[in-house]
Amino acid sequence: MLLLRLTAPVLDTHAYVVADAEGGHAVVVDPGAGSAAAVHDLLASHRLTLGAVVVTHGHADHVWDAAAVAGDAVPVYVATPDAYRLDDPAGALGPQLGPYFTQVAATPWRRPARVEPLPAACMSGGGAALVPGVVVRGIPAPGHTEGSTVLLVRGSVAAIDVLPDGAAAGPDGQHLIALCGDVFFAGSVGRTDLPGGDEKEMAETLRTLARSLPPDTVLLPGHGPGTVLERELATNPHLRAALARR
Repeated sequence: MLLLRLTAPVLDTHAYVVADAEGGHAVVVDPGAGSAAAVHDLLASHRLTLGAVVVTHGHADHVWDAAAVAGDAVPVYVATPDAYRLDDPAGALGPQLGPYFTQVAATPWRRPARVEPLPAACMSGGGAALVPGVVVRGIPAPGHTEGSTVLLVRGSVAAIDVLPDGAAAGPDGQHLIALCGDVFFAGSVGRTDLPGGDEKEMAETLRTLARSLPPDTVLLPGHGPGTVLERELATNPHLRAALARR
């Protein structure tokens, strides 16, 4: 599996590119403000054909360049509870943060031509292929936003520099990768004080993920360094507090 990462200049939001191999079809996750040109360059340098854009949630810093990346033909997938945010993602941040984001973004918001809900097949069982060779499973993870979703992909990662220290492959040589947006961070979790956030839902999400994902799951967040679930179970105070409540 080809797993690539680049960082948008606005709020240092990570975008990820996932493909089966060089020259194949790619999924782009969370193209933030100012990332479109770099995303297209990365796709071209690896001879990748874009087949889908997916956003982990509808906050402006994760969706702003979705239209510029996807163009008119490629679908932009978002969980249904966050779909309304793509009408006006800056406005959905509230009266304080919204105007700030509009000011720092280099371009005005443009709604993608094809906004579609994450396919139902991705949200059950082992997930579904969004493009040939890339099977994505979505796990609802509300709390940061109503529609926050953790995206799971599995494969033998060719670009090991994306993986955090301590990331171990399973017996089959594959890694389980969780593209977790703003649900998990290394040593922290996503904030719940913005519109649509809910502290109780976030705590329930953390418990669900901690108990359902294998400890060796690689967590690749929307900001900052990657980590491993086992490490967060041992050291992340927010995760430990959520687990202690029940």
